[in-house]
Amino acid sequence: MNKKIAVVALGGNALLRGNETGTIQQQEKNTYDTCIHLLKLLEDGFNIVITHGNGPQVGNIMLRNEAGYKEYKIPQMPLDICVADSQGGIGYMIERQVKNILSDNKIRKNVITVVTQVLVDKDDPAFENPTKPVGGFYLKEEADLLVRSSGLIFKQDPRKRGWRRVVPSPEPLEIINKKIIRDLVRKGNLVIAAGGGGVPVYRDSDKHLKGVEAVIDKDLASSLLAREIKADAFYILTDVPFVYVKFNTPDQKPLEHIKTNEAKKYLDEGEFADGSMSPKIKAAIRFVKETGRQAIITESTKLSDHSAGTKIIPDN
Repeated sequence: MNKKIAVVALGGNALLRGNETGTIQQQEKNTYDTCIHLLKLLEDGFNIVITHGNGPQVGNIMLRNEAGYKEYKIPQMPLDICVADSQGGIGYMIERQVKNILSDNKIRKNVITVVTQVLVDKDDPAFENPTKPVGGFYLKEEADLLVRSSGLIFKQDPRKRGWRRVVPSPEPLEIINKKIIRDLVRKGNLVIAAGGGGVPVYRDSDKHLKGVEAVIDKDLASSLLAREIKADAFYILTDVPFVYVKFNTPDQKPLEHIKTNEAKKYLDEGEFADGSMSPKIKAAIRFVKETGRQAIITESTKLSDHSAGTKIIPDN
């Protein structure tokens, strides 16, 4: 009997909390504490593909890249290589912690990380308007100094936590490794894929794949992967139990069940912040419209509570 497939997109707080420095010990503990809740999906009969973000990690890799060049003239690596580095490192960490969880619960299952390339259009207008936050939070004075010294672009975090570097975030068009991922998960393996939105690549005039300087939004890439492998469920895990309208105001209201047309209306009205909840809503709408199945946005701790989370459902 074929099991159902769930794609689970881990939010940034699954690996690194906002008030943490990002030591490997912190990230490993956060990963274990998040992924242990995926046992509920295994109990419910799902085979699982895990996707994840990489914003803080790839930002730190880029800073090490720049510091190494300035101090020791170590050749700088392009952003696509930095994304691939973060995919491998984070994938290894998630894979090891998931194996520990399975072992602790006496579950025998293979876990595999696929470094995933994702096709984009090299002429995507996103390259003219960088919006994707990467790296840590800075005071405005620190961000201004980095702008002057290195020409980086910074924008203020929507939740007023500081200023973060932003890079281009083109639309994901195709998951290059989708057939391998689909075959692996259908055979019962737990697959970690499309980390950090995948490594952005485009095809040149010779149909060769070339890397490009960008970071793809992991929620949009996760939604595309879920659709391309015909997933039965799509979960986006974040740091709040529900999606809210009028978020962070005295009038905030949780959305429990919401149809795609209503979600689109709130999106168009600017209820959801760019770089935060907006791409999650877009990703959920795309999955629901194409598959007719629901998408759920919630905290990892709520996976065992079927009444929790914002459930985005078809219009009809």
